[in-house]
Amino acid sequence: MEVIKTDIDGVLILRPRVFTDARGYFFESYNRKAFDEAIGRHVDFVQDNQSASTRGVMRGLHFQRPPFTQAKLVRCVRGRVLDVAVDIRKGSPTYGRHVAVELSEENQLQFFIPRGFAHGFAVLSDEAVFQYKCDNYYAPEADGGISIIDPELGIDWRIATSEAILSDKDTRHPLLRDFDSPFEY
Repeated sequence: MEVIKTDIDGVLILRPRVFTDARGYFFESYNRKAFDEAIGRHVDFVQDNQSASTRGVMRGLHFQRPPFTQAKLVRCVRGRVLDVAVDIRKGSPTYGRHVAVELSEENQLQFFIPRGFAHGFAVLSDEAVFQYKCDNYYAPEADGGISIIDPELGIDWRIATSEAILSDKDTRHPLLRDFDSPFEY
């Protein structure tokens, strides 16, 4: 597995070794030992999630408040998404900055998002199936978010935000400037 470092420490793009032949392809989507060695620490994933969405759907920017914070390992198994992690750790030199990566069934990239980041994605293909592993269980009382369409974040979602399909919940998240982060750097 190739580890691609990003501009924000700890946020990583992972490229698995893919074996192709006339039958198709094979790759290990997750191997705990290889993953832990690649990122330099142990992450105990306890929950897998999957969503299906159509073009223009934007989900996020979500996080779980302490003590239910989550690190995530995400990938797109069908279609294409633009996946984004925003640093929301108070005192971080990269607070408010983001990393964006296109994940697709073709490039088979994975994106590791540590705790202390808000996460979201936009669907770029007609439909997309998105999977992610979490290192803590979902707790509805710990749901949090910042606005996915906050212009001050400077995220190019590759979708006009006026045409984005958002959940009612996601339209009510505060802008980053109005947000009191529960995360410390």
